[in-house]
Amino acid sequence: MPATSASGQLLTSVADITRHRDFDALDHSLVLSLAQLTGASEVMLYRHDHLETDQPATVVRCAQDASGIFGIGVDHEEPSGEERATLQRCEHLQQTVVESQMPMARICTPLRQDAREFGVLCLRVTREHLGQARLLTEGFARIYANYMALLEDSERDKLTGLYNRRTFDRHLQRHLARQRNQEGLADAHTSWLVLLDIDHFKRINDTYGHVYGDEVILLLARTMRACFHAPDALFRFGGEEFVVLIENGTEQSVFEMLEVFRSRVAAMDFPQVGRVTVSLGFACIGTHDHPDIVLDRADKALYFAKNQGRNRTYAFESLVRQGELQPTSTGSIDLF
Repeated sequence: MPATSASGQLLTSVADITRHRDFDALDHSLVLSLAQLTGASEVMLYRHDHLETDQPATVVRCAQDASGIFGIGVDHEEPSGEERATLQRCEHLQQTVVESQMPMARICTPLRQDAREFGVLCLRVTREHLGQARLLTEGFARIYANYMALLEDSERDKLTGLYNRRTFDRHLQRHLARQRNQEGLADAHTSWLVLLDIDHFKRINDTYGHVYGDEVILLLARTMRACFHAPDALFRFGGEEFVVLIENGTEQSVFEMLEVFRSRVAAMDFPQVGRVTVSLGFACIGTHDHPDIVLDRADKALYFAKNQGRNRTYAFESLVRQGELQPTSTGSIDLF
């Protein structure tokens, strides 16, 4: 390939990767670009989801079939056997590892951010393309890690480090899509959306000032992390309102979990402010629900908790069964 053509393809690939604002699309673009640029028979991206080491790993593979067409597959299971050993060796050495597998070679480059490894990028190429492929792999690994850091920062709330409202909207959409794909499966899970709100937060700001108000929010976010473990997702929805997505549980088990959290917050001594309480409302996420409908149900339960004196937890479905709230429709709604 002429130098000008190769340079043009390289620039096009970099531009394509950095136009994405979504982790999944970024991953797909990376493995496809490297496969096309290096002629690799397989490109594998292994990373911890959203740079959280306690989250399941994402493995994205791009491979050519017999007709030369690239296909991309995704799974969330740890690689096993020889492949896993190579990945661990690469992360341990913190440098590129090249293995000879005549007539092919495998290149594995660690993905690093803030002096820590969060994954590995692997290519299987012919030995004649090894030098160029290694150069491109290491270069794209740096571009990918830098861009991941920018995306990660844009998805986080600046004060608490929890995911922000924009991230929540996309996360819930993806979650609903996964639920629809799993509909009817024996191991399908019941998911729940929780809205929680700091009681009398305006009074806290007005009485003690925004510095102490921010400290209350920070301590609450820390308590949320301690009480809600992976794969639950935590979001600062805005102001003093937060969201928790719980991906597996019964109404009773979720209620008990939320009550533990609520009681723990109520027992805390917040600096200067003293006692602070929270109100919570939660609702089941139906397979065919529109995001706005799920939010509306949880919000109705939260509003009910506020009207009952605050510092309480209610489930929307329980309130409907008791006749306290009216059921809402499922499916999509019209927005005007």
